[in-house]
Amino acid sequence: MELGVILPTSTPDPAHPILGDVRASARLAEQVGLESVWSTDHLIASAPMLDSTVTLATAAAVTDRIGIGFNVMLLALRPVAWAAKQIATLQYVSGNRLLLGVGTGNPAHGDIGWRAADMPFEQRGKRTDEALAVLPGLVSGAPTTLSDGLEITLTPGAQVPPILVAGNGVRARRRAAAYAEGWIVLNPAREQIPADIAELRELAEKYERPTPTVTVVAPTLPTDLTAAAGFLHDYAALGIERVILAPTGPDWQRDYHFAAKLRAALD
Repeated sequence: MELGVILPTSTPDPAHPILGDVRASARLAEQVGLESVWSTDHLIASAPMLDSTVTLATAAAVTDRIGIGFNVMLLALRPVAWAAKQIATLQYVSGNRLLLGVGTGNPAHGDIGWRAADMPFEQRGKRTDEALAVLPGLVSGAPTTLSDGLEITLTPGAQVPPILVAGNGVRARRRAAAYAEGWIVLNPAREQIPADIAELRELAEKYERPTPTVTVVAPTLPTDLTAAAGFLHDYAALGIERVILAPTGPDWQRDYHFAAKLRAALD
């Protein structure tokens, strides 16, 4: 199992801010041997948040090995051509280290960001599907016809990054099965995971595609290292490929070192 961490780019609790040094946090995550760093993506959220594209470009610039990921890009919040241009550029400047998580937006943040971007909140699922259908062609620089019939080619092209669709419901699993290499689920109940993976496998078979891998974000882990490692061993036994840990507070350095110890305990 691979372990990644979320970069300290948001402030969910103003009394305990976790906005941190993106350069230092990305470097530390790479130094301690973690697999990936991830940035949350919102225009306007329920808490202050840095821009994900700039954050990941910064993380890529100060590291050499570690994966850099959107957790997750709201494709429907952007014109798909602009999103594809950002994705292709990040893939290029990072040396093909991008991991593209895609979601439709947690309703807990409301629709204000969508209204600010002049994008229809109620159509975000449909727009996400339309974007995912054309995204590989746009990113790779192939001639592509958009949903409105416009034919365009974005250059220079780049290697299409692994796409991981996020969401805890059946619509997200169906979207992952149809378009993605992976499925991202937020802090699921462990007893529900086998049934969800079985459904994901069945959906992938209907689309005649490989079963997406599974990434769990922000699980509620025990604070004891041995107990937390046991928790993750159980996840691995269920077929989960990656876990992304969220900062527990302003001391992201402590959290990253704990993640590194967990990674060592899993070997």
